[in-house]
Amino acid sequence: MPHQLPPAPVRLLGREAELDALDRELNAPPPPGGRCLLLTGPAGVGKSALAGSWLRRRADEFPDGLFYADLRSHAPGGPTDPVEVLGAFLRALGLAQVPAELHEAAALWRSATASRRVGILLDSAATAAQVRALLPGAEGSVTVVTSRTRLDGLSMDGAGVFPVGLIDRDVATELLIQRIGADRVAAELSAVEQVVSRCAGLPLAICVAAARMASRPRQPLAATAEALRREVDRLAALRLNGETAVRGALDASYRVLDQVAGRLYRVLGQLPVTEFTPESAGAAAELSLADADAMLDLLAGAHLLEERGDGRYRFHDLVRLHARERGQAEDPPEQCEAAVRRVGDHYLAATTEAEALIMPSHRRMARDYRQPPLHVPGFTEETAALDWFDRERDQLMAVLRDAARRRQYALTWQLADAMQPMFVRLRPHAMQLESNTLGLAAARKVGERIAEQRMLTSLGQGRRNAGRIQESADWFAQALVVAEEIGDRKGKGQALIGLGHAHRDLGELDSARARFEEALVLWEAIGYRRGVGLLRVGLGEVATDAANEAEAVRQLSTAIEDFTAVGDQYEVFRAQAIRGRAYLMAGRYGQAGADLEGARAGFVAVGAPHWQARSIEWLGELALTQGDLELSRERFTASYELYRSVAAPDITRLARRLEELPSE
Repeated sequence: MPHQLPPAPVRLLGREAELDALDRELNAPPPPGGRCLLLTGPAGVGKSALAGSWLRRRADEFPDGLFYADLRSHAPGGPTDPVEVLGAFLRALGLAQVPAELHEAAALWRSATASRRVGILLDSAATAAQVRALLPGAEGSVTVVTSRTRLDGLSMDGAGVFPVGLIDRDVATELLIQRIGADRVAAELSAVEQVVSRCAGLPLAICVAAARMASRPRQPLAATAEALRREVDRLAALRLNGETAVRGALDASYRVLDQVAGRLYRVLGQLPVTEFTPESAGAAAELSLADADAMLDLLAGAHLLEERGDGRYRFHDLVRLHARERGQAEDPPEQCEAAVRRVGDHYLAATTEAEALIMPSHRRMARDYRQPPLHVPGFTEETAALDWFDRERDQLMAVLRDAARRRQYALTWQLADAMQPMFVRLRPHAMQLESNTLGLAAARKVGERIAEQRMLTSLGQGRRNAGRIQESADWFAQALVVAEEIGDRKGKGQALIGLGHAHRDLGELDSARARFEEALVLWEAIGYRRGVGLLRVGLGEVATDAANEAEAVRQLSTAIEDFTAVGDQYEVFRAQAIRGRAYLMAGRYGQAGADLEGARAGFVAVGAPHWQARSIEWLGELALTQGDLELSRERFTASYELYRSVAAPDITRLARRLEELPSE
């Protein structure tokens, strides 16, 4: 059960009226489609803390999970794509893959939560449209949205609107007591009053000032009050949406950082990523892991970073803006650019390491690092590399988009290329389309024809995985043209095998067979045995579709020998499953059952839910053919659930099969 809410204050001060209003709303009869509650107010007023605290207080109302997403309305790379949020939510429910199209992903999210009681916090929303796609629609659900703007479209849709205002002086004083102790406050009431006044009722400003005072237990509070006076006076002419108090507090806290912490703060403000780890921060600022970890902890202690758990940190929007401004004001532009490039090279190197472990057969291409990358993880287990991809997918996309924006063409296409294992195993369709499109444009800009061919092939694979067969054929055809122009026989074979699968999916068996046979000649000539095995699988599938059981078994059995020789267990199991289907079509039920059960167990072991689902589907067909209606229904249902977990288009076919089963 997901519990994704970020840490909340142990005790939320001064928000009793707002909490009571939210409670009254929850206790009222639920509207159709679930509740949507909008908290609005200025930056730094504590909307997120209020929303998170209230949802935690009412957690018992949401037995099916609490979800969280930062919609990043003011992030440097722009607001979060709703498809990315839906992907994270659906994966938390065990659905490993997400449709590429927003309307399909949103429909799957609504279906997955239709009978669930969930609480959702959508933090820092940019527009009503961004939020609408993420609403679950279940009557028992509650979605809390925070935004600096009113999002009138949501209120017109029926959302309850709850303004969050400034806190009063008494609450601000109590907050200081909570942070620095009653004795220090009582000893310098005049200074406390000045601090409270200059923080202007904004909790973020008060927390930043309190962190400064707490870190200096022997310094009089009057020193902080004076520092705030100077900064607020200096910033008075720069009032931006009431943020002067926060900026003054940030400047006062920043100026007491030591040189290393101050530089890291400025560097982090330049980066395109929204979350930081000791590895990425250390790479960007050229610090050791130990120093990066210590400095991140120090910045979090000064309330300049928010700790997210699992060693990850992020900025509040206003703090990020401040850090970026300080870097641009104090560091030469080339130093800021170098820090961004170092973090880009860090992610490229880490992705390449994961690629080498997960897909050793994927042709390694050049990696143009500006300097040797720092703190590159050394993966020893495939599951660890896949977990890293899953955690870092948003940061990888942020780096890739930023590289494309900066016209760093080599970094753009190389990172898109290195992310291929993530696309194949985790199947984030929307990310694959975007990254390969950016990678293709970058490769073409610098005349990297092999990279261009790779991007075209990957775009074809992604469209096929998303069920867009004709689109995939078009991309593979373009990849074939490029491979022929540059004389790349292995690349030509990859384009041909992609075209063969697309033509088979379209029912064009003769064309599919011709493509596979043409590629087979190419890859046998260059000694690419794994590729030869893949082509024999394709030919076996075509023979099975054509009811030529003897040819299918011959091709697939030879493919199993090829894959065994090169140590590719995943492909061994896939060929075994397809051979089991060929036996099934020929009425050789004992051999079909043995192959399909063996393949199913293998796919469980290697973590391949899509092919596990397919094996179980064919076992269901076997049970139906043998007249065991109950067993076939059980297997079709299990297959449907697995397909649904990876957002496979096959769920439509399985749903139809279940509906067509005769009643017992």
